[in-house]
Amino acid sequence: MSNHIKLFIPGPVEVSEKTFRAMCAPMIGHRGAEFKKLYGGMQPRLQELFGTKCPVFLSSSSAWGVMEGAIRNLTSKKVLNAMCGAFSDKWFDVSKRCGRQAGALQVPWGSPVTPELVREALSTGEFDSFTLIHNETSCGMRNPLPAIADVLRSFPEVMFIVDSVSSFSTEAIPMDDLGIDVLLTGSQKALAMPPGLALFSVSERAMERATTLPDRGYYFDFVEFAKNQEQDMTPSTPVIPLINALASKLDDIFTEGVANRFARHAALNAQVHDWVRARGFEFFAPEGFRSLSLTCVKNNREVDVAAWIKRLREKHSFVIDGGYGKIKGKTFRISNMGDETPATIAELLAALDNTLA
Repeated sequence: MSNHIKLFIPGPVEVSEKTFRAMCAPMIGHRGAEFKKLYGGMQPRLQELFGTKCPVFLSSSSAWGVMEGAIRNLTSKKVLNAMCGAFSDKWFDVSKRCGRQAGALQVPWGSPVTPELVREALSTGEFDSFTLIHNETSCGMRNPLPAIADVLRSFPEVMFIVDSVSSFSTEAIPMDDLGIDVLLTGSQKALAMPPGLALFSVSERAMERATTLPDRGYYFDFVEFAKNQEQDMTPSTPVIPLINALASKLDDIFTEGVANRFARHAALNAQVHDWVRARGFEFFAPEGFRSLSLTCVKNNREVDVAAWIKRLREKHSFVIDGGYGKIKGKTFRISNMGDETPATIAELLAALDNTLA
């Protein structure tokens, strides 16, 4: 389409024609054999991507539904929310709105949540669940997940809930090996699908905890998901077009090869980082803690980001993000996740150069 604006924002990202075509498959009944075959058939590949032997559930919602559900299903005493950016900060608000006691482990936006801080907070004995956003999309910061997972092993009563919305399928996140109790993601980031589908898996011990809590609700009740999963079904009517798209995307991922996909995302990310350094910009997140799926760039050159993005859109039909929340204009964000290639990233970077002045 001549008027198509290509997205290089942190989500939704660009969706391929192949994925859109998959969504146009004829409708099927969600309680029939065809759906059971579709849903059940993708389990082995989903489990491989999640790094788990547990079932992978599909929820017709954004990831926020599962984020709220995890609080309601697993927090009996008090939840500790690690907060390092806009979305992890919001999770603390969600916890309180769910009627749960919540504690804030707050660090400055863009700074990592350190294992030492987690250990100190959990050592109080106040908490029985802990939430972490692996890749804080708002500021392009990637928390040290393996090191934090090592800390959680010392607190077996604490459920470990991890949001991988903007890191899932860009790098390995072995759920079982890391001892993660809930790993969740969404369709519109690196999976390069339209929004509206959440994917998550729940450990056996977390499922046991859920059965003891009386006020889990219904739509995001983990026990209901598990009961329906035994029949290759979902608790409520699923978004069948997006599940067809997911099946198509899994074909793409495993045709490319999971390791190759991880390597591609790392290489594209490095390509953007080289451009940032060469143009005299700085990074918002510190060295060693930067996202592999997007780059949050500090606007140290004090360019008019909004005007730049407008020129980029008008001249090249590309769009990047002008910064999120309180760092809007002070930063800008460039996505390299999904189906992008060295050639498409190079085309974007050349267009940024062309419109920067």
